[in-house]
Amino acid sequence: MSRPPESRGEPITSKQQLVDHLAQAVTPRQGWLIGTEHEKFAFRADDHRRLPYDGATSIEALLKGFVRFGWQPIEEEGKVIALSRDGCAITLEPGGQFELSGAPLETLHQTCDEAYTHLAEVKQVADEIGAKLVGLGFDPEWRREDIGWMPKGRYGIMSRYMPTVGTLGLDMMLRTSTIQVNLDFESEADMVEKFRIGIALQPIATALFANSPFHEGKDSGFLSYRSHVWTDTDPDRCGILPFVFEDGMGFERYVDYLLDVPMYFIYRDGVYHDFAGKSFRKFLDGTLDGAEGVVPDMGDWTDHMTTVFPEVRLKQYLEMRGADGGPWGRICALPALWVGLLYDSDAQTAAWDLCKDWTLEEHEYLRAEVPRRGLKTPFRGRTVQDLAKEVLAIAEKGLTARNKVSPKSGIIETHYLKPLHEIAESGITPAERLLERFEKDWNGSVAPVWDAEAY
Repeated sequence: MSRPPESRGEPITSKQQLVDHLAQAVTPRQGWLIGTEHEKFAFRADDHRRLPYDGATSIEALLKGFVRFGWQPIEEEGKVIALSRDGCAITLEPGGQFELSGAPLETLHQTCDEAYTHLAEVKQVADEIGAKLVGLGFDPEWRREDIGWMPKGRYGIMSRYMPTVGTLGLDMMLRTSTIQVNLDFESEADMVEKFRIGIALQPIATALFANSPFHEGKDSGFLSYRSHVWTDTDPDRCGILPFVFEDGMGFERYVDYLLDVPMYFIYRDGVYHDFAGKSFRKFLDGTLDGAEGVVPDMGDWTDHMTTVFPEVRLKQYLEMRGADGGPWGRICALPALWVGLLYDSDAQTAAWDLCKDWTLEEHEYLRAEVPRRGLKTPFRGRTVQDLAKEVLAIAEKGLTARNKVSPKSGIIETHYLKPLHEIAESGITPAERLLERFEKDWNGSVAPVWDAEAY
């Protein structure tokens, strides 16, 4: 999620403020919440073209159509670029990917109700303007030049900088879509262990949710092309963060990492000023070229925290970022996986025991191979499919121990893992099922995928 900050916050006078900002997020176990975010591609129903910002069938029309449901518009230079309601936000990724950033909620039942309400509203407005939305990890058909940019100042700066540090950064911005979950921690040590588990097991999530096998109408050679795109986006701000597994990892170590990641911009008085490639450390000590003497504030820091894209990201919660976008059931399944693993102490211990002796080389191997080979990736004499079954068994126990019962249906949260159990048992990823249809049912054309997978 990215939108103009609503408050600039206090001036930053020391690095310790930044460390304290993270430490303040420590939350007692009984107060832990679940925040789920999911992106969708919006497209025209008649020709499957991605929606432009302006026009009768457009992102702007989609956003304005939501006002009837009580959403409040957020504007940038007179254009609606986001919406807010009851702790939720709807925001736009650079290519118009339509994202719900859900409210912090207590149970997966509430998360699923939130997703259902959102998709019902999406469908009502989209039908009226001749649009549809779909959950896929990467745009299956359209080229970069076929996709319009959203009118957000930060995206102009990022789009100029990305090609200087990698070859796929513009694809990341315009053509990827994801589901992620945001989770709390009860101490610095708990944050570190969750961070390590998250990085180690992120490839398992990538395999289970792999749903982006196409690139410009053809088989890309990857089951999660979205995941592959991140490997050549920007080495300064992407990847598995080896330091997380080193002694001394904690809030301060993560702050030092962020301070060394090059900046994109400084936001002042409604304008994004281009400082791409410059040092936040120099900004902090008042010696940044072009901003000498300007005192950064906490708004600058929270902006900067959103401009790193590792497999797990720390803000005032931990973000699990390894999954492709997908259908409604897998929107619920992603938080179920990670809540099951990390919100019960016995499950978290079991998850850490599973991966704590993996080497950095093994982490890098899984990160590189899983986007291509999915559940069939060999690992330690077994496959990622075997690991996925073990991980899901741990998550199942964790959710069972939580014993959160739906007041509507009487089910517990393990219900939301069902799509993942089916994938793991079959050994066939969603991407492989799409490829089978592409070859057998769609006669080598990706055009049918838009309607077949639409919400």
